[in-house]
Amino acid sequence: MNLLEYEEIKLPMVEIFETVEGEGTRAGFSTTFVRVYNCNLRCTWCDTPYSYAPAKPEFWATISEIVSEVKKYPHQHICLTGGEPLMHGKKSLALIQALAEIDYIQDIHIETNGAIHLGLFQELREMHPLVQNKVRFVLDHKLPASGEHDKMVLENFQYLTEQDEIKFVIGSEEDFDYAVDILNKWHQNGLPLFSPVWETMPPAKLVSLMLEHQLTHVKLNLQLHKVIWDPEARGV
Repeated sequence: MNLLEYEEIKLPMVEIFETVEGEGTRAGFSTTFVRVYNCNLRCTWCDTPYSYAPAKPEFWATISEIVSEVKKYPHQHICLTGGEPLMHGKKSLALIQALAEIDYIQDIHIETNGAIHLGLFQELREMHPLVQNKVRFVLDHKLPASGEHDKMVLENFQYLTEQDEIKFVIGSEEDFDYAVDILNKWHQNGLPLFSPVWETMPPAKLVSLMLEHQLTHVKLNLQLHKVIWDPEARGV
């Protein structure tokens, strides 16, 4: 892909801001968040409904403008999120490549919802050394309580590497059992993360279930930003 062909194409955006990463293996590190507009799913417990229709993009920006905004921040980590940041196809690919070209960036984690086929994006990672070295997926595999579990692309598990993460948002014991079954059948590479829906799955109960089932390879994943700030706060 020739990045120059795409750098002036515009993407619908929600926000670009700095904060600390709230979850996953990079939790606590200062991070630049790049939130792209729109999503192909409508999860029941979604905490960013402002990032997809019927809400509107906050602004439109070319890839070069996005890169310029990211360069205002010194952080080595980028979280590319949404909505669903991969749903814009080749535009998403070009943005990923452009962000990887920023010399001081060491880690770009892409929060993807499991309903986008990762084959095309894996090809980009394999073709470009910088992308391969810097970019990883955080695959948010949806469970029954989300209302979207039937849209998951199970083939995506074959594209994950050891540097990737697999996030399961647990809203019920049914969700827990479903996630364990998915891991038993499909997990090859990547770190599994279990995140509680606080309203319906208290963290203490999730920990008890993890210990009871001896999930020694699974990491509890709590969202720091909801502890530090109001859960409804934006731009944090």
